[in-house]
Amino acid sequence: MKKLGQAIRSFWEEEDGLGTLEIILIIAVVIIIALLFKDWIIGLIERLMGKADDEADKIFG
Repeated sequence: MKKLGQAIRSFWEEEDGLGTLEIILIIAVVIIIALLFKDWIIGLIERLMGKADDEADKIFG
């Protein structure tokens, strides 16, 4: 049990991985990009769903 505690502590203190700040910055950039291209993304999804609906009507209609 003592070794497990030491392993967890050494993992927690390790600074080789991504830090919280880097993760927050990446998420912020992704959100900003999504907001900038929101209208384009919504239009693309609507076109794709419309095409899928048309194809479904051809098959089942």
